[in-house]
Amino acid sequence: MRRFISVVAIFVFGVCAVVPRTTAQVNVTQEHNNASRDGVYIDAAFTASAAANLTRDLGFDATISGNVYAQPLYIEGGPNGPMVIAVTESNNVYALNATTGTVIWSRTDIGPPVPTTPCGGFNPTGITGTPVVDLASRRLFFDALINGSPTKHFIYSLNLDTGATTAGWPVDLNATVIYNGIPFISLAQEQRGGLALVNGIVYSSYSGYVGDCGNYHGWVVGVDINNPTNVHGWATTAMGGGIWGHGGVASDGTNMFVVTGNTFNTGGNWMGGEAIIRLQAGPTWTGQPTDYWAPTNWFSLDNSDTDLGGVSATIVDVPGATPSQLVLALGKDSNAYLLNRNNLGGIPGTPYQANVGGTNRGISAVTYHTSQGTYIGFHNDAGTIRAYKITPTNPPTITFGWSQSQNGRGSPWVTTTDGTNNMIVWYAATTSSGDQRLHAYDGDTGAIIYAGGGTNELMTGTRQWNTGMVARGRIYFGTDNRVYAFRLPAGTPTPTATASPTATATATSTATSTATATPAATATATATATATATATATATPIVTPTPSEAPCAATGSEPACNSTVFTQLTDFYVYISGFVDPLPPPNVFTVNGIPADSVGGGGGALEFHFNASPVIPGQNTMDIPRDAFSCSNSGHSFEGFHCTFTYQASTPTPTPRPSPTPRPHTTPRPRPSPPPRPGAPS
Repeated sequence: MRRFISVVAIFVFGVCAVVPRTTAQVNVTQEHNNASRDGVYIDAAFTASAAANLTRDLGFDATISGNVYAQPLYIEGGPNGPMVIAVTESNNVYALNATTGTVIWSRTDIGPPVPTTPCGGFNPTGITGTPVVDLASRRLFFDALINGSPTKHFIYSLNLDTGATTAGWPVDLNATVIYNGIPFISLAQEQRGGLALVNGIVYSSYSGYVGDCGNYHGWVVGVDINNPTNVHGWATTAMGGGIWGHGGVASDGTNMFVVTGNTFNTGGNWMGGEAIIRLQAGPTWTGQPTDYWAPTNWFSLDNSDTDLGGVSATIVDVPGATPSQLVLALGKDSNAYLLNRNNLGGIPGTPYQANVGGTNRGISAVTYHTSQGTYIGFHNDAGTIRAYKITPTNPPTITFGWSQSQNGRGSPWVTTTDGTNNMIVWYAATTSSGDQRLHAYDGDTGAIIYAGGGTNELMTGTRQWNTGMVARGRIYFGTDNRVYAFRLPAGTPTPTATASPTATATATSTATSTATATPAATATATATATATATATATATPIVTPTPSEAPCAATGSEPACNSTVFTQLTDFYVYISGFVDPLPPPNVFTVNGIPADSVGGGGGALEFHFNASPVIPGQNTMDIPRDAFSCSNSGHSFEGFHCTFTYQASTPTPTPRPSPTPRPHTTPRPRPSPPPRPGAPS
């Protein structure tokens, strides 16, 4: 009896560290948790006070192999217990123990990734988009680009509990997909967006690579998961029109929605680009105005490479508004567009729009509801994470909510304790310009809740556009060669400081938990504890920890130093460790001594355009002289940039295809949609 009392006492002492659990199964089966791509996770453990003290779970050691642009998934209900699913650009697939990170099963035999894609995509390129899971059949679906003669995209189906390939799969897209006489050519198409599963069909979207080169189209491919010979596709009629966003295909449960980018050689005739597209099952497209919308200035957006489709579609519902069922597009033109998703309206349609500041590209947005209203949120290239309210009016309007400065492209996500309260917007500051940490903000006010943690919470190898995932009181985030897990505090939560210089906060926590034994354990303990903590918050605010100040230097380029390219480029990108504002003159950047004609970009990325390619066969030299400009955030002068790359004039084309009409370069295109993939300067 004395021993039992001791055990209970120990359990009661530690109960504040226990996250309340329900018996309901938890699964995260797709990008941003829902087919709407709203990014909302309901978890009762994520109060503001608990979130403020998030720490990395040092007991979770999930080592994998390859670069990661895809969100992890979380699956319960199988023989192996809770699992985290992760995929990499090396065409590797992992099922990891959700508590320890150890590998349950892995597939490293899918096929070799493409080591260097045309136009400088991801190197290597294998599995990029977030997979999707069908719980009923316990199968995992993903797209893999496999190197070969020719290189091909395949859509795979694996047994979720063993990793075995389902009979009849994978599906060869080169061999099965065609739309209105347009064949699917794998090497021209990049697969970025998360896959969607709607009513028994798995959907995958496609764009091009960096710099808009190659004969790519915006594609959506659908495969019947119960009959993989039943394959359909839709494509933009014009070349271009890529579907670039991290979220890929969004759905309201019946129809699918995608947002497309700029098209080429249209002669002013709209052919699917710069648009929101609504697709029916298959996918099929009616071509009716109800099923597409493009702004009246779509041709101007085309000519300036100002993609409307910078961000994947997001389904937004606004109770009380007329119309209330909407779809969101965010573009490189700094505008947010809301359309009636039941009748998109063609050209010009009836968009509800507002300038929301800054270029938006590559990411997924979020939408959420609080007692104060309906919000949309996103991170832009101007280095801010922003939220806007959608008014419940006729018609709805977009009004400013809040904004916080935070560098590093990434896709936010949201936690809430019950769907309305304790709404927290999370974001990982990825890429070289970010601090590689998680950040959290109050969903109504933008007040900082979590500022990145300490030394242990620093991540490495984060990739742009990526997003986190929430399950059972934890956040999981995939990076190169590993998955990180973060957990809520092991102790009484620290009261959240308010905006007042001094404040008194009282926190009362009541937790009732049934602790079920792990597989190695044999006992179940139940305890109830109530802990009350009173604390006086001082004037010390929560401040985002910053690493030691970096010099104003180049952190990478596109093309990367010491790389080989196969096209005579006209657009070049240099990534800077700090902010460059205002932009320097274009002639500071030279290739083989030839100065650039125009400069674009902003923040930590400079984009230099040449009206005619300066690239020559063999070795080429890129150069920016020392002290050519200063970084505005530090005041330091630029340290200089000098590196070489090789142009290989002839490369065999895997699949013969007709040459397109040459794309004129009469108008500089200073704002392409590159994925910043820094390569180390020499």
